[in-house]
Amino acid sequence: MSADVTAYADMAEFYELVAEQQAARSGPLLRRSLEGAGPGPVVEIGAGTGRITEIIAQALPERSVLAVEPAAGMRAVLVSRLAADPALAARVTVSAQTAPDLTLPGRIGAAVVFGVAGHLDAGRRTTLWRRLRERLSPGGVIVVELMGVRSTRPLPEACQLRSRIGDLTYEWWVGGVPEREGAMRFTSRWRVLDDTGRVHREVHGGYLWHAVGVPELAAESGMRVEAMGGRTGSGLPEVAVLRTGSPS
Repeated sequence: MSADVTAYADMAEFYELVAEQQAARSGPLLRRSLEGAGPGPVVEIGAGTGRITEIIAQALPERSVLAVEPAAGMRAVLVSRLAADPALAARVTVSAQTAPDLTLPGRIGAAVVFGVAGHLDAGRRTTLWRRLRERLSPGGVIVVELMGVRSTRPLPEACQLRSRIGDLTYEWWVGGVPEREGAMRFTSRWRVLDDTGRVHREVHGGYLWHAVGVPELAAESGMRVEAMGGRTGSGLPEVAVLRTGSPS
């Protein structure tokens, strides 16, 4: 989730549809990335509606989780998800703070940063990596989803998701244009249609995304970076693991 809380304000009611898809694609890589994580709680930055939170809790069943989500609409779904599962509610603490200034536990076994890194510019990312690195216990890892945006280029609007709920179909359209060096302005449009194709509602949003890839992660964090899978255009999620030590 963005450090800019307004970036998802209009999209919050639809985000669960996207989160379900993200969890299905990225879940296996996340579970593998968390194997052997160091001792201590897990910090999830940008918990959204809690789909990834569930995967973290399943992968590390004895750990407590600090789920950080500043957007109220997202947090409402997250808290509802936790409240419906007493075992999960006992282990997950929800924070409304924003990155990179959030209050961290004294030591952490892992940090999960999914769908967030590009919402922060290089300076704020560097601060975030430093603060997380300082709290990592031996063997601790930072798992980052990069979203596959390594450079700026025009991206024609295209339908990224189509989902049916009751009598209505929900479509998610996304496009992007370079706004300045190293940053893209993405536009997001949700359409709610009936069986005749008539549009009942259309909700627009957008956000600024700073291009970031494995080389930037290594340079900013001063850590070893392991690419777990996925390449731009491959259709697979792009996930990287940061470990203490010299950059790869």
